Amino acid sequence: MPQQYTIATIGGDGIGPEVIEAAQPVIEKAASLSDAILKWDPQPYGASHYLETGETLPEPAFEHLRDNVDAILLGALGDPRVKKNEHARDILLGLRFRLDLFVNFRPCKLLHGPMCPLNTVDQTRPLDFVFFRENTEGSYLGRGSSNNVGTPEEEQISEEVHTAPKVTRIIRAAFEWAEKNGKTLVTMSDKSNAIPAHRMWGRIFEEIGTEYPNIEKEHRYVDALAMELVRDPQRFEVIVTNNLYGDILSDLGAQLVGGMGLAASANVNPESTGLFEPVHGSAPPLTGKGVANPMAAILTGALMLDSLGIEGAGDKIEKAVTRALAEDIITEELGGKLSTTEVSSWIEEAI
Repeated sequence: MPQQYTIATIGGDGIGPEVIEAAQPVIEKAASLSDAILKWDPQPYGASHYLETGETLPEPAFEHLRDNVDAILLGALGDPRVKKNEHARDILLGLRFRLDLFVNFRPCKLLHGPMCPLNTVDQTRPLDFVFFRENTEGSYLGRGSSNNVGTPEEEQISEEVHTAPKVTRIIRAAFEWAEKNGKTLVTMSDKSNAIPAHRMWGRIFEEIGTEYPNIEKEHRYVDALAMELVRDPQRFEVIVTNNLYGDILSDLGAQLVGGMGLAASANVNPESTGLFEPVHGSAPPLTGKGVANPMAAILTGALMLDSLGIEGAGDKIEKAVTRALAEDIITEELGGKLSTTEVSSWIEEAI
């Protein structure tokens, strides 16, 4: 009998609902060809719901997402009507922290050579690396203080928190994934030459690295890594780093392989419901125009199917998107003329 999975969808704001709606038939088709059935569980949360009800993510909804679904597919959050973005903070960061989704997994794979903005990239070598971004602490905990606000002596203090158990588990996750997927190099990035708190990362990285003798380990300061990602991105395979640096560097990586319209991500913990989201944001000016690129949402669906263990489904999606790029089945964002639904329908048929 086919395995059935319940997938909660949160369209969110701006183009979020559009790309999720366009991606769902593609994801469902790939799953069905791998003998899996997806049951969609739409949730209303986003800026419009918040403005109408005052709810961001109520406790019963959180408990439902935690206990009753197999994965969460999120479109995008961010709406100019909500000035402080409190709904986005409670939904996105709330789910990441409360579900303890400690791995933010960002693949950076060049599916079509001309999409890379670097003319120095050797087209005969694969450009294919992943980020393991620690997702539950660092600067994003929001700890700190504000003093003398609005005065010439204003002081803002932000605390950066790193704990050994959480640093250990993200570094180990990177090595485990590398070993499972035949990778031979793990790069850890910090700024320990200027920030003493980062020295723990280096020590733990060295300790865990000894457990994987077949995998080379290397350290790069974050500024040097940013430079090398532009100079020779093809040498990297797995990069592990803290929350802030992972956020910044993974966007650089996305641009190297075609831009945010192709950027997928997964927020996962083997013991929790995973949260899967395209990275491009809500793009309010594009809302309702039918021109949003659905590929990031579709590729995010591939990550979700892989995480659920639906064998072969994610690969089917990636191959179909690769064909679409090669045949210029693209929206305006990538230089094409097709609509959101025209692109997604073509990819569904290609699968």
